[in-house]
Amino acid sequence: MTKPQHHEIVVIGAGICGATIANELLERGKTVCIVDAASSPASACSSHPYAIAHPHIGKGSPRLLRLTRIAFLLAEGRWGAVWNQHGIFQPTKKDKVFDRAEIANYLASIGLDERLAQPLSAVEAKEVCGITQSGVWLARGASLNLFEATNQALKNHDLLTCVWNARITRLENRDGQWLLLNENNVAILSADKLVIAAAMDSKALMSSIGIRVPLKPVRGQLSIFSVDKNDPWVEKLPRVGISGDGYCLPAEQQMDGSYRWIVGSSFDEGEDDLSPRELSDDFNREQARGLVNYAQGKSSGLQKGGNFVGVRCVAGDRLPMMGALLQRPGIYLATALGSRGVLWSALAAKLISAQVLDEDLALLTRFGLAADLVAALAPARFFAGALAAPSALGALASNSKPVFPSAPKTK
Repeated sequence: MTKPQHHEIVVIGAGICGATIANELLERGKTVCIVDAASSPASACSSHPYAIAHPHIGKGSPRLLRLTRIAFLLAEGRWGAVWNQHGIFQPTKKDKVFDRAEIANYLASIGLDERLAQPLSAVEAKEVCGITQSGVWLARGASLNLFEATNQALKNHDLLTCVWNARITRLENRDGQWLLLNENNVAILSADKLVIAAAMDSKALMSSIGIRVPLKPVRGQLSIFSVDKNDPWVEKLPRVGISGDGYCLPAEQQMDGSYRWIVGSSFDEGEDDLSPRELSDDFNREQARGLVNYAQGKSSGLQKGGNFVGVRCVAGDRLPMMGALLQRPGIYLATALGSRGVLWSALAAKLISAQVLDEDLALLTRFGLAADLVAALAPARFFAGALAAPSALGALASNSKPVFPSAPKTK
C-alpha cells in the first residue's frame, strides 16, 4: 500500500476562503498543501465576479457589526490590485425620516467614522451617487472579482503544493495525524494540521469524524441586465454600488451606448440547484426598482443579458464558523461565509493562521479582534459539553436557534 503524501499543513478547499488562508500561511513562511475536487481554483461560488464589500450597518447583533468593520478593513488592506473601490450607498428605509444627527451618532456607536461612513440627504445623495434617496455613503465600499482574487492568492509559490481533481470524502485520525481519504476510501494525503474551508462539503467531512455542524445551503442568482440607451431606466441607473434590499453594482455603458447592470440576488433557502431561473430574474427586477426608488420602472426595460448562480453556505446565527475544532485537535474550520465571502475570508486568514501557528490569540487585538469576537466565531459555540464523551459523538446542541427567512429574500 502506497504511503499517503504527508504535509505539515493541508487546506481542503481552493475557494476564496481556503486560498486566502493558504496565502497568509505562505506569506509567513509555512509550507502548505491545498487540495480540491476541481481541476483549478475558484470553481464553485468563488467563481463569482461581482461580490461587494462594505461594513454592515443595518440590523444585526453588536458582534456582527464589530466583526464586519474589522473584516472590511482587513479585506481592503489585503486585496489591493483587484479591489474595485467605487463606493456603496445604503438607502434609508422608505418609511423612515432622515435624521442626520441620529444616523451620525449611530455610525459612531459602531465604530464607523466619517472616513468609512457618512449620512447623506436625498439632495446630497443625488449629487454624490446619482440616487435621490437619503442614506449612508460608504465611500470605501468596493466590488471584487472572487475568481481573480482566489487565483492571485494561489499563484505559483515555492512553498505551495496544489492537489487538483481530488475529492476528499472522509477523514481519519491515525497516530496523531489526519488522513484524507478519497471516494475510493484511499488515503491520498496526511497532515499534522488540517484546515477545512470547503463550504457545504465541510458538513460531510465533519460528519465523517462524528461531528455534526448546522450548515445550510442558500441558492442565489444575480441578474445581468441590458438597458437600451433610449430607455427611461437610463436616468435611474446608479454610478455607485447600492446595498439595501438586494444590491447592485454601478451601471456600465457599453460600446453601443446601452448599459450593463448587475442586480441581485435571490435568496433561496435550503436550495442548491445551479440552474438559472426566470423567476429569479423577475425577482431581481423588483429588487432593482426598490434599489433606485423607481416603482414605475417597466420590467421590459431590464432585458436579460446573463446571470450568475451560486450556492452560499450559512450557519444558523448568520456568523461564520471559524476557528480550531477543540474536540478534534489539529482541525480548523472556516465555513458558513454566507454572502460575505470577501470580508470573512480576510478575517479567517488572520484568525486561522494564528491558531495553526499556535500564537497567542491576544495578538489579534491589534486588528480589533477581542476575545468575545473570537468566541462568537468559534465552532464550539454550537456544541454543549464539547462532545467530550465518546457516547456523545455526533450529537448537536446549538446555542443559536437558526434564523432563516420563510420566503425568498435577499442577503
